[in-house]
Amino acid sequence: MTYRVLFFLVAAMLLLAGCKKEKGFTIRGKITHAEGKEIVLEELHTTSLKKIAETKINKKGEFEIKGVTGIPTFYLLKLTDQNFITLLVDSAETITVEADAANFHREYNVAGSPGSEQVKLLDSKLKETRNKLDSLRSLDNLYTGNPEYDDVRPRWAEEYDEIVEEQIEFSTDFVRENPFAMASVLALYQKFNNNDQFYIVRDLQVMKTAASALYSIYPNSEQVQALYNNTLQFVRQQQAEKMQQFIQEQGENSPDIVLPDADGKEIALSSLKGKIVLLQFWAAVDRGSRIQNPVLVEAYKKYKRKGFEIYQVSVDQNRAEWVDAIDKDGLSWINVGDMEGSKKAAAVYNIQSIPFNYLLDKEGAIVAKNLQGPALNKALAQLLD
Repeated sequence: MTYRVLFFLVAAMLLLAGCKKEKGFTIRGKITHAEGKEIVLEELHTTSLKKIAETKINKKGEFEIKGVTGIPTFYLLKLTDQNFITLLVDSAETITVEADAANFHREYNVAGSPGSEQVKLLDSKLKETRNKLDSLRSLDNLYTGNPEYDDVRPRWAEEYDEIVEEQIEFSTDFVRENPFAMASVLALYQKFNNNDQFYIVRDLQVMKTAASALYSIYPNSEQVQALYNNTLQFVRQQQAEKMQQFIQEQGENSPDIVLPDADGKEIALSSLKGKIVLLQFWAAVDRGSRIQNPVLVEAYKKYKRKGFEIYQVSVDQNRAEWVDAIDKDGLSWINVGDMEGSKKAAAVYNIQSIPFNYLLDKEGAIVAKNLQGPALNKALAQLLD
């Protein structure tokens, strides 16, 4: 598919999503051995449940519930708080559910709702995987202390790892192949056990793709908003971890930066060892950066002769604006930038917003970060007065 065709496809999807209005949906079903019982439909929010409807199952085991939605929405269809299924309902769908009351949460058939069918696929696969893992754990516990334990344990451990990897591959492939499907939200939040620290899908690029795709179509969805924000947090965390790894591998507290100044002369951050250095990231086009510059000018005048230097890294992409800001703001210290966003320097120092700074001691070690106003003056006074 060419990029042009893909562009028009996405544009059409966005247009349709923007024009989509709330329409009625219907859930019909037959649940054996549940005659006369109440069945409840609850809308699933990120931190709560909202009851939408409640009806009684008739003598034939049949029921019907109606509701409205404008976007694919997660619902719980409940016989009890422990006996329920998850549905992913879109507007105007007519959904049929068939099951037996005793096994409602384990075995059911659903039709008329592609999203709900995808949810069933994901849930069924995870239940199957959990059952396999539980069986291996039971065998492991049963054989503990048995003379044959040391012989069979490696085989079980290998089988355990294979089952885990197969589930990870299944879930990751589902999200990769269905980035615009709301069911991918469920896949991305599934865990092998509820107490696990990590999700099953561990490919951050896959998560980023799905989060961006879903947010472009369903920006008002509570679950999509949560996924999008969580993904941003994971990206920041990964960048921070990469920075720490880089520091450890380089054996340095502050990775070196070598960038050209306004005259094209390359200046290394490491060349300033022996001085107290404020490593400041900024942009000429950023109002917050410009507001902070006069404070830096005063600090520089006060402490320059005592061994204070500023190494200011521009993340600008327009040389004329950068040079003009240096002149207008009276920035007489070292100012560097490649006019391509200084991306490498910003990445290794995990710069998420500007202005942002690090204070380095005479050995080049980071002793403080993001100092502003009085906090900066206090830190400089402690180091230089």
